[in-house]
Order: sequence, then structure tokens, then C-alpha cells
Amino acid sequence: MARERREIRRIESAAARQVTFSKRRRGLFKKAEELAVLCDADVALLVFSSTGKLSQYASSSMNEIIDKYSTHSKNLGKSHQPSLDLNLEQSKYTGLNEQLTEASLRLRQMRGEALEGLSVDELHQMERKLEAGLQRVLCTKDQLFMQQISELQQKGTQLEDENSRLKNQVPQVQATGTIAVADGENVLTEDGQSSESVMTALNSGSSNDNDDGSDISLKLAAALEVIRSKDYHDSLHDSMSRCTDGVTKSS
Repeated sequence: MARERREIRRIESAAARQVTFSKRRRGLFKKAEELAVLCDADVALLVFSSTGKLSQYASSSMNEIIDKYSTHSKNLGKSHQPSLDLNLEQSKYTGLNEQLTEASLRLRQMRGEALEGLSVDELHQMERKLEAGLQRVLCTKDQLFMQQISELQQKGTQLEDENSRLKNQVPQVQATGTIAVADGENVLTEDGQSSESVMTALNSGSSNDNDDGSDISLKLAAALEVIRSKDYHDSLHDSMSRCTDGVTKSS
């Protein structure tokens, strides 16, 4: 006869509940011990009764198993963090890609392309936007033109002032140039006379030097002739003396 299966629900009787807790706790601890021995696993069990009483089982040290569980939980959280970051980046990329697609479509529509799916109201709204943009462009261009015109006017005023200043300086420069030319002619006249006298003196000095040089050259030539004639007479006298001594000895 098959055993009737008991329904799993809370036992109302406190005594029966305590008896069942004790039996099942022993059976749970026995199964945990068998699992640790047969499979060489680290097993730890913590059981709190309805009254708050703690019952525990550990195949080795309970603290070591709890530390191992804490380390594993931390590593598991870190391993899931890159996945979360990747999902966040993917969502951001998807949103940016959608914004880029929408902006590209609007730009094409502003250029007059891809207008097939637009309604009349959307076309009127786009027309108003284009007119407002064109008005801003024209205003900006006019401002730039006015700024350039103002700068050119300022430069023209500066050039006119510079031209007037130079015109005022022209008579002064001309008067100064006339005085300088007159003084230069006087200086040239005086310098011409002095240079002429200097040249005359130099010419005379050079002619005197040339004459002195000619006299010295003549004197040197004469001295050389005298020396040569003296040497000739001495040599002639020596020759005659030698001849006389030879005749004397032969006789």
C-alpha cells in the first residue's frame, strides 16, 4: 500500500512542529555531511528555529567558509559590473544614433529633400523656419557690411590726416633744403680753394722729393764709380808690384 504524501504546509501544533523540526534538522545535517564527504565539498548550514535558536553545521571551519562566500560574492558583483556598463553604453549609443538619424533627416528636408511624407502643416512650419533663418542670415550680413564700411571710413580719415600732416611738412622741408644747398656751395667753394692749395703744396713737395731723389741717385752712382776706380788702381798697383818682384828675382 502506497504511503500517503503529506501536504507541505505550516504545522499548527507547536509540539508537533518542534518534533518535526528536530527530525528534519538531523536529516538535513546528515545529508550535508554525506555531500561533503562524498564530493569533497565545503558545506556550511545555518538554521534558525522559530524561537530564534541557532543550529549550524560546517564540513570544515565555519568562518573560513563564510569568508570564502564573501570573497566570491564580491568577485561576482565585479564580474557583473562590466556587463551593466556595456548595456548602459549600448543604450547611449542607440539614443545618439537615433538623434543623428533624425537630425540628418531634418537637414535633408531643409535642403528640399525627402519631403514626400510631410503634411501641409509641417511644410508651412518648415517654410516659417526657413524664412526666419534667412532673415537672421541677412541681418548678420548687413551687420558685417556696416562694420567693414565703418573700418574703411576710419582708415580713410587716418589717411587724410596723414596726408594733411605731410602737406604741412613740405614747405618746411623745402626751406631747409634751400639753406642746406646754399651752405653746401659755400663749403664747396672754401674746400675747393683749400684743396687746390693743398694739391699745389703736395705737387711742390713731390717735385722736391723727386729732385732730392735724383740727386741722391747721382751721388750714389758717382760714389760707386770712385770706389770702382780705386779698386781698379789698387788691383793694378798690386799687379805691377808682383811683376816687379818677379823681374828682380829673375835677375
